[in-house]
Amino acid sequence: MKPASPFSFPVSPALAAKLAKLGLARDADLVLHIPLRWEDETRLTPIRELLPGDVAQVQATVTDAAITYRPRRMLTLSVRDAGGGVLGIRFLHFYPSHSKLFQPGETFRFIGEIRGGFLGLEMVHPRFVKASDDTPLPSGLTPVYPTTAGLGQAALRKVVARALEAPIEDTLPADWLDKLQLPALDTSIRTLHQPPADAALAELDAHRHPAWQRLAFDELLAQQLSLAAARAQRRTLTTQPLPAQQRLTADFLSMLPFALTAAQQRVWNEISGDLAQAHPMRRLLQGDVGSGKTVVAALACLQAVENSLQAAFMAPTEILAEQHAKKLTPLFESLGLACAWISGSQRKSARTASWQAVAAGEANVVFGTHALFQESGSFRNLGLVVVDEQHRFGVGQRLALMQKGSEPHQLMMSATPIPRTLAMSFFADLDVSTIDELPPGRTPIVTKLVSSARRDDV
Repeated sequence: MKPASPFSFPVSPALAAKLAKLGLARDADLVLHIPLRWEDETRLTPIRELLPGDVAQVQATVTDAAITYRPRRMLTLSVRDAGGGVLGIRFLHFYPSHSKLFQPGETFRFIGEIRGGFLGLEMVHPRFVKASDDTPLPSGLTPVYPTTAGLGQAALRKVVARALEAPIEDTLPADWLDKLQLPALDTSIRTLHQPPADAALAELDAHRHPAWQRLAFDELLAQQLSLAAARAQRRTLTTQPLPAQQRLTADFLSMLPFALTAAQQRVWNEISGDLAQAHPMRRLLQGDVGSGKTVVAALACLQAVENSLQAAFMAPTEILAEQHAKKLTPLFESLGLACAWISGSQRKSARTASWQAVAAGEANVVFGTHALFQESGSFRNLGLVVVDEQHRFGVGQRLALMQKGSEPHQLMMSATPIPRTLAMSFFADLDVSTIDELPPGRTPIVTKLVSSARRDDV
């Protein structure tokens, strides 16, 4: 008994396996497998009108075919169209069947880029199809899909066309489409797969066509819905609340040779309030270099320790993690806390000793790099995870560290300026706090966009 096709139409197991390599396992996957580009095969260009750099299709008859060996083995053709124009064709890689196929007098359609050769205009490795004056031209632009080894464009076009036979239900109500001036989803997808001959090819290639705009809108909407769902789901999770005790945090602030700025105090109030909640905090703390994010993160660690839980402070590089450890460890130890350091460059004996202290609850705050989540060590009672330069870590890496505790609170830091609208879009599942002022006497940070051509100047 043959295995059932994963699609709504028959597909051989061999073809299904190749499609699976592209992540195409159902009709919807094929429908959303958008072409990389489109080629205009709807018209023939006379050879006399060709210019170097053009991508064109010609219909011509083979007048000469030969295998040459200088400077390398290749199959060379000379072809002539109905207008008398002559074009050279070269195949650097070919099968013996090709030399039998291209016999003088046979007519083909060749499509490819025109080059200026030593003996005149030529195409190198063009696509071709046997043709005659009666062979019809395509009625629309020809899609070129992302593919994989052993899966040709013709096979892909065929299965995509089968998947498009069914109507595509729209995800948006009609009044939304009118209000947003967006085309229907069915129309948009069919336009991208089967654009008509008069479609604006430049707009399609530049992703400016209304069909692209519709898909982009749906992608952004789906992303926002998923982030909103993640945020709502987080609100259903429970964790140990960490109310402010004003013991360690107050002592820490009194030790500092400066007072918090108004922005630091505002942000700290937001974070402290989050930590006191019974659902896990997920907050992004952003601010320029030198704005005082580390001090605020240290206060968060102390509020966790005040509630008899551990804090993990992770950075993407050993240099940055070590900077945090060297800066904060003396301050924490003066408050009677124990700190641990874990990194991949440690000797195994030292790393083992650090993990033992962490697992026993003897270390209150743990500083480290990727080793904090890459290794099998465990925490006694992890309550807070601080991640510096959070954009340098993948989602999976952050989740791996989070899984070392029971829904610990999470504070992510970034010195990369993130515009408010972008933060609302891409961090919609997070609460965002911004330190928007520098401590007195600090040189303002200037962020500029510089051309890559001036990299050496920078």
